[in-house]
Amino acid sequence: MTGPHALRRLRAALPSLGSGSARGDLLGALTVWALIVPECVAYAQIAGVPPQNAFYGAPVALVAYVLLGRSRFLIIGATSAAAVLSAATVADVSADPKQAVGLSAALAVIAGGVLLAAGLARLGFVTNFLAQPALYGFLFGMALTIVIRQAAKIAGVSSGDGEFFSRLWTVLRRAPDWSVVSLAVGVAALVALFVIERYTPRVPASLVVLVVALVVSAATGLKNHGVEVVGPIPSSVPVPHLPDIPAADWWKLAGGACGVALVVYAEAFSIASRFARKHGDEVDANREMAAVGVANIAVGLFRGFTVSGSASRSAAATAAGARSQLTSLIAATLILLTGAFLTPLFTALPEPVLGAIVIVAVRSFLSTTELHRYAAADRASLWVALTALFGVLLFDLLPGLLLAVALSLVLFIAAASTPHVSVLGQLPGSRQYGDLAQHPGALTAPGVLAVRPDGALFFGNADRTRLAVLARTAAAHPAPHTVVLDLSSTYHLGIPVLDALDDLREGLHHQGTTLHVASLRARARHDFQRHRLSTRLGPDAVHADVQEAVAARPRTGPPDRQE
Repeated sequence: MTGPHALRRLRAALPSLGSGSARGDLLGALTVWALIVPECVAYAQIAGVPPQNAFYGAPVALVAYVLLGRSRFLIIGATSAAAVLSAATVADVSADPKQAVGLSAALAVIAGGVLLAAGLARLGFVTNFLAQPALYGFLFGMALTIVIRQAAKIAGVSSGDGEFFSRLWTVLRRAPDWSVVSLAVGVAALVALFVIERYTPRVPASLVVLVVALVVSAATGLKNHGVEVVGPIPSSVPVPHLPDIPAADWWKLAGGACGVALVVYAEAFSIASRFARKHGDEVDANREMAAVGVANIAVGLFRGFTVSGSASRSAAATAAGARSQLTSLIAATLILLTGAFLTPLFTALPEPVLGAIVIVAVRSFLSTTELHRYAAADRASLWVALTALFGVLLFDLLPGLLLAVALSLVLFIAAASTPHVSVLGQLPGSRQYGDLAQHPGALTAPGVLAVRPDGALFFGNADRTRLAVLARTAAAHPAPHTVVLDLSSTYHLGIPVLDALDDLREGLHHQGTTLHVASLRARARHDFQRHRLSTRLGPDAVHADVQEAVAARPRTGPPDRQE
């Protein structure tokens, strides 16, 4: 989209400043600012970059999304999932903290480029292949990993390196070194956050706790009592800057960036679509993918780190009255001013308080409701979720992500490759044919077996369908002289499918049965007519629907078998 077009669309999407909607957007923006400011500092630490880099990226992400994205309610910015995935991907390339800023920015640019290219290629549908149980298990494991790292911060010790269980053991083993004062500060912050959210949900709990912690820390000198503090944060104004890293490191980041892009988009689009359905809007998957990609590229060029859609900020802004993208623009301005003039105020912020804020922010991922639902109604989904969860805990985030994606693809392939083949009967008083399992009173014609694959045929399930039809025919009593294959669920017939149907014709012929096909779609009919099967069946074996095929059945016995 060109600049003038983007600006025209933006003006059309925003309300006039004097309207009631604009007042709601202002309140929503203040709410977003109150949430983003403390989270900027917290998520920057998760991502392994200085806090000022979060202030660089936050306003840029908001503005970049507004120029291209269509959701009125989605708030783009740093999230726990994006931050921890960024840290994990960067750590695989270099463990040097001095290189973290450049690598994190480059990762955002690459992930954004992947999303932008995929959006332009109209690949927004790919997230449909990331099965919800696998994503749920991945996010649950990710949240546990974040919690153990932040718990170590609250205890005043290091969690070390490695996967979840190694870090857990390190923290527990170092119990004699835990700082009592640090623990007291962190636990007090956790209690305060939960109490404020429980009894005054409209109050921005994280901002209140942050302000109180700053006042208490400055007044009591917590730093002198062994409590780690954030330290000086340079004032920050976003300035474009191409990530200065070696060319080899760009290639090393590329593999992980694809996984990061998938999760970032899945998170953002799920939030955007949820709010769109709630408010009667529509969001285009491809456009949203491109918009999230542009936001990440922009953030990377301003030395930030990977961003996504935030469920908590989007929900809070909507509850405060936000109804347009003006919310993001006002919030971006407020954050820009904060980064430029107010960062010195965060110098005395205790690290245990940041740890508490992050733990509370990710607690929604730790709900076991879905696990109970899967256990009660869908054991396969339960095992998928648990496999993804323990994959993250045992092998760390990126391998766990790849495992979740692989499981999703296995689920899809397994489901698509085993279509159910229904036996059809004529519904009483109608020309329509339905599944006998659903309509026991449906009527069947003597000597005719009408069947329908309940799903589109493709190379992965064509042979299974052939075997299923042959098995249905062999089990029928008396043996049918005609099999009618209803292909209404298939819109395209590739050569492997048509070859399998030709083999089915041959197999049925050896059983003394003739194959007829019915309900060919326009594209499928075109494919069928170009294949040798159309000649071998002949025009008399191709019908508009099952009713016509049954009416045209031969009234005599079965055809002679060929030896």
